Amino acid sequence: MANNSKNRHELVEKNVGLLAILIVFAISLGALVEITPLIFQKQTTEPVQNLRVYSALEMEGRDVYIREGCNVCHSQMIRPFRSETERYGHYSVAGESVWEHPFLWGSKRTGPDLARVGGRYSDEWHRVHLINPRELVPESNMPGFPWLEENVLDGKLTQKKLEIFKNNFGVPYTDEQVASASSDVAGKTEMDALIAYLQSLGHAMK
Repeated sequence: MANNSKNRHELVEKNVGLLAILIVFAISLGALVEITPLIFQKQTTEPVQNLRVYSALEMEGRDVYIREGCNVCHSQMIRPFRSETERYGHYSVAGESVWEHPFLWGSKRTGPDLARVGGRYSDEWHRVHLINPRELVPESNMPGFPWLEENVLDGKLTQKKLEIFKNNFGVPYTDEQVASASSDVAGKTEMDALIAYLQSLGHAMK
C-alpha cells in the first residue's frame, strides 16, 4: 500500500505536465472557494452610506497622487487592529472602494496611512507640507513637490475621465457633472487638485 502511494507520488513529480495541471486545479479550486462568495456579499459590491463620487478637481488630484507615486509610501487601508483604529479611525471596508479604479490600498507605510486624512488638516497645512514637508515635520523623509504649485491643469481630458468612469465602471456621475468637468478645473493647479483629493478621503466613514 505504501509502495503504491509512493509510486503515484513519483509519477506526479516526474511528469511535469501532470504536475502543472494539478497545480492549476488546486489554485483554481482555492480561488473558487475564497473569491466566489465575495461576489454575492452586498457589503463587498455596494457603496457604503454617504459615499460620494470624486469631483472633477478631486479626480485630477487622484491622478496626480498616482503619477507622483504617493501610493508607494502611503497606504489607504486601515486594518481592524486597535493600534490602527485608535490612530487612523474606523477600519477600511470594501464598500468604500467600489468606485476606485484602480484601488489605492498600497502595500507599504513609509509614511502614515491616508485613508481618513480628509479634514484632519487645513488646506494650507497640506500646501506647506507638500512644498517642504520638513517645515512642519522636521524628521520627515518625504520629498517635496513644489512644482505642483506651478503646474496649471489644462482640463482637456477631465471630461473624458469622468465619462470613462461613468460608462465603463458604473460610477454614478450625472450628465451635468460630466459636462462641467473641464470648466470645474479651469485655472486650478495640480497642487489645488491634490489637496482637494486628500481632503476628500475618508468622509464616508470615520
